[in-house]
Amino acid sequence: MKQKILIVEDDASILTGLIDLLEGEGYTIAFTKDGGKVLPLYEKEKPNLILLDIMIPEKSGYDVCKEIRQIDPLTPIIMLTAKGQEVDKVVGLEMGADDYIVKPFAIKELLARVRAALRRANAKPLKNKNNDPIAFGNVTVDPKTLKGRKEKKEFSLSLREIQLLQLFIKHKGEVLDRSTILDEIWGIKYQGTTRTLDQHIVKLRQKIENDPSCPQYLITVHGAGYRFIN
Repeated sequence: MKQKILIVEDDASILTGLIDLLEGEGYTIAFTKDGGKVLPLYEKEKPNLILLDIMIPEKSGYDVCKEIRQIDPLTPIIMLTAKGQEVDKVVGLEMGADDYIVKPFAIKELLARVRAALRRANAKPLKNKNNDPIAFGNVTVDPKTLKGRKEKKEFSLSLREIQLLQLFIKHKGEVLDRSTILDEIWGIKYQGTTRTLDQHIVKLRQKIENDPSCPQYLITVHGAGYRFIN
């Protein structure tokens, strides 16, 4: 059975190009230019992957992504954006996107991202098998509810953030390089940018660190990767 991709893009030339490209690669395509029509179309088509532009009419890609994630934590979402600022990428990932690609993008890069996302979804579904509570410093996390608390402040976490924490705690004190983390959390032979991981780390630090700019738990080891210290 062909895998189905839902494209949400309001630029007619980009949309046409994406449809031609992906249909040529053997995918079935559904599409819309309107953010307000995405959720009904998603529920009707049940796509295997979503390519979601951020700047679309009626509802932004951020809002659409958040809506979909409330009912479906698994289907890969790759955000398309013309913006290059780190904050925009962080917001997209915070809303639940799996990856992002900045316009203009190369055809080979886009196809690599799509194939990698579909392979991860098929081979290693995003789920959490370990529901043991997590505690370190003044932080507690409940994987069952995807909720955490730092002193009196409660916060929410994504499944990937939970999995990242569990991986770091399992290897406490060790330096984990980006490739290892991406393979463990996103799936084997990850072909996306390691900046996707870095943006997840940024958001995780904002939740668990007293001062995210000077972290005490999740430490960057320059030129090597990350280390969790407790």
